[in-house]
Amino acid sequence: MSTATNKYPFFDLSEIVPDHDIAFKPYCALQPVKAGNYIPDLKFSNDYTRWQSFFNGAQTHGPIALRQLLKKPLVIAFYSHHWKEQGFELLKQLNNIQQEIRANGGSLLIISDERTDELAKQAWENSFTLNFYHDEEKNIAQTFRVYSDNDPVWNRFSGIDVNVPLLATYIVDANKQVIYNHIDLDFLGTFNGEAIITSVYESSLIANSRKSA
Repeated sequence: MSTATNKYPFFDLSEIVPDHDIAFKPYCALQPVKAGNYIPDLKFSNDYTRWQSFFNGAQTHGPIALRQLLKKPLVIAFYSHHWKEQGFELLKQLNNIQQEIRANGGSLLIISDERTDELAKQAWENSFTLNFYHDEEKNIAQTFRVYSDNDPVWNRFSGIDVNVPLLATYIVDANKQVIYNHIDLDFLGTFNGEAIITSVYESSLIANSRKSA
């Protein structure tokens, strides 16, 4: 008759040596900002190296009018070249509606996590007319809660091994209240352009009404 007395070798718990070099990182799921929330800490730097503008594909240079930027409805989109085709599609969609955004009283700014030569090449080849703000520290992405070290994007998406901000698009009015939000969690690559333009128009109309009152 067999017994289980000597089935497994003896194991001394004192032999376990803890590895103190492994840092514990607490998991805390991202909770992106939504329409209705306020962003009182929304700030941009005057450092010209953070800004990059293109007109019909050519890079332009000029002063940064931060006051004017924040006095009107501002469409903010988070972009990273690490999103590859999905990120490129976002840029194309934004470029297609950038004229209507301005015509309806708004501004468009794309927040990039890195300044690359590839961006200038894409802008030239596709005749982009877009404004970029390079935020390598990802401070603005953290303000909108679309980036965190405690919930890297590879927890949500396969095929990406760099922690970057989510592909998110927002509209913030002159009072720094979010009036529109969209996050591409399903890689559908589309947002409602008409909804963005309508939100910009309505917010601009309300702001102008308050000025004339």
